[in-house]
Amino acid sequence: MIWTLLGGMTLATVMTGAVLGAALGLTGFAILYFFSGGATNLGVQAVWNTFNSYTLTAIPLFILLGEILVASGLARNVYRAMSPLFARLPGGLLHTNIAVCTLFGAVSGSSMAVAAAVGSVAYPELTRRGYDRNSVVGSLAGGGTLGLLIPPSLSLLIYGAFTETSIGKLFLAGIVPGLIAAAGFMVWITIHSLRRPELAPRNLEPAVGLGQALKGLVEIWPLLALIGAVLGSLFAGLATPTESAGMGVAAAIILGFAVGDLTLAGIGRALMSTVTTFAVIAMVFMGAVILAQSISVLGLPQQLLGQMAELGLSPLMVLLAIIVIYILLGMVFDGLSMMIMTLPIVFPLLTGLGYDPVWLGVLITLLIEIGMLTPPVGMNLFVLVGMSNNQVTLGDAARAALPYWLVLLGVIALMTLVPALATGLPSLVKL
Repeated sequence: MIWTLLGGMTLATVMTGAVLGAALGLTGFAILYFFSGGATNLGVQAVWNTFNSYTLTAIPLFILLGEILVASGLARNVYRAMSPLFARLPGGLLHTNIAVCTLFGAVSGSSMAVAAAVGSVAYPELTRRGYDRNSVVGSLAGGGTLGLLIPPSLSLLIYGAFTETSIGKLFLAGIVPGLIAAAGFMVWITIHSLRRPELAPRNLEPAVGLGQALKGLVEIWPLLALIGAVLGSLFAGLATPTESAGMGVAAAIILGFAVGDLTLAGIGRALMSTVTTFAVIAMVFMGAVILAQSISVLGLPQQLLGQMAELGLSPLMVLLAIIVIYILLGMVFDGLSMMIMTLPIVFPLLTGLGYDPVWLGVLITLLIEIGMLTPPVGMNLFVLVGMSNNQVTLGDAARAALPYWLVLLGVIALMTLVPALATGLPSLVKL
């Protein structure tokens, strides 16, 4: 009865037009009021304790870092520097899209920010050279997802703050799966381009020797400096996630003025976009915290674990069911909202079955990435369709992104078979 009421109340409040955070919060307060003797103060206290956390202040800073990168135009120089390394490979500059997205993912925790920053440079350049528009958009949509997995990751940061899991370990855990996903994207581009060479014409690319190409990499120093400021300080134990994010923002502003196109107006737009984005996240976060408190008070995760034991469901079967649910939810919710909404139940359920919290954070981030490529709410698809001035339709973009969707699913399968791909690095470092 409680599970039915929980689902029904959440659905009812969403259908009234209430935003997701309000729907989750109202449902949580209703459960506390009717099933816990009117103890709604527990929900208020949970919100205060969560938002009074120092770790949570890193979220708006990482959002701002991504927005400043987009406004500064630093992607242009980095893209130009890395292009000669891949120009003569099957797939040509489509590989550059993935490589530059991987680098930008190491300084921006937002998938959409990476897709927008790299796409603003890559799409006009590649279409001018005769590359297939759909293939360009597909590679950028897939590459953009690396912004959520390669640390620093906004989703891993929120996951860590919500579940009280080490942010540093979560960031380390995302490195190997992120690089595997990037390599998988490049393998697909190579295979597809060998089958259909007309999608990525290589004869238009100037012949550049390896030595000259490596010399050109000097131009990526601003991005390497940012990576050092953000990840170097964090992994060296010199800074907390909030402090490293702050140093990243300061470094991005300095480099944006020095070697980029950043202006005071650009900083103003970045600040406004950051406030808007964080307000949405904070609202959903607040509602989820209240709901999590009500669920905890009722002991629903423990009841669910008991019922699964009675049914004889193995941990793997439960995990597969959760993966399917996330894929379906990814069709109607944006990734971060979906994660925050489901964590109150999914986290205690799967950790109760023996799954490692750090490994689980990477798994959920991969599932969010899949949602970023899943229509009709695939946010990366919308960003790039808009960037193409609707020269590529949403349907074409979704079809072009499907192979990258499958690669991410393959990384999930590989990580499930070999959990050490996510847990290996964190186990070697004390954070």
